[in-house]
Amino acid sequence: MSDAAALPGQPRGSVASGPATARTVNVLAPNPSAMTLDGTNTWIVAEPGSGLAVVIDPGPLDDGHLKAVIDAVERSGRRVALTLLTHGHPDHAEGAGRFAELTRTKVRALDPALRLGDEGLGAGDVITTGGLELRVVPTPGHTADSLSFHLPADRAVLTGDTILGRGTTVVAHPDGRLGDYLDSLRRLRSLTVDDGVHTVLPGHGPVLEDAQGAVEFYLAHRAHRLAQVETAVEAGHRTPSDVVARVYADVDRSLWPAAELSVRAQLEYLAGHGLI
Repeated sequence: MSDAAALPGQPRGSVASGPATARTVNVLAPNPSAMTLDGTNTWIVAEPGSGLAVVIDPGPLDDGHLKAVIDAVERSGRRVALTLLTHGHPDHAEGAGRFAELTRTKVRALDPALRLGDEGLGAGDVITTGGLELRVVPTPGHTADSLSFHLPADRAVLTGDTILGRGTTVVAHPDGRLGDYLDSLRRLRSLTVDDGVHTVLPGHGPVLEDAQGAVEFYLAHRAHRLAQVETAVEAGHRTPSDVVARVYADVDRSLWPAAELSVRAQLEYLAGHGLI
């Protein structure tokens, strides 16, 4: 049995639906897989005493899950007032249109194609629904449209797929770019250093109690992988699939297609910096 406190980011036990911080509640979607871990974390965010709630990432198009989210909001004596998306991958966003229909809410996202309503999301935006202060933090890299949400009152950040509660994130080339992703990790690190953020509320996996430790682990992991890819290329492994077979030999082969996306992003990064 592993000691959670010794793991990167200090994960908080198992993943389950329920309160995570003073202002957040998780409703776990029933879509577990190798890529989604325990399933998608749909986050309900509300200011104590407010009758309004914001929902982040309604998840897959699963009426049972969407209604479970609405039920959780209503049991707290609130109603859903706004829906936000961290990015457009189906396990986070496919159910957004149906959820908006059920709740009669607008959907705000960075990608205009995902929005329902006139307002998008961008750097510097602050969500104030029901007295919340929820700051939009651009964190591209996993995808071009990835966002995180800083919740200062809980010293927390909701990271979507930019930081997971377990394992590491795929840089989904060609939409995702490694240089952007590294910049996003540094941006999140500044929240932990300058703004006192200590809790990561991820899109998949358990809550992390040590945000700075999680970010540092991710940065070190990326540096290590880059060095491995560079070494593999120098040894004559030129194609992405060859590099994956060399660098990810100890990883379950079912994850190799996702690993190849990251390798393509790494090769592009190294080539762009004149390193290969």
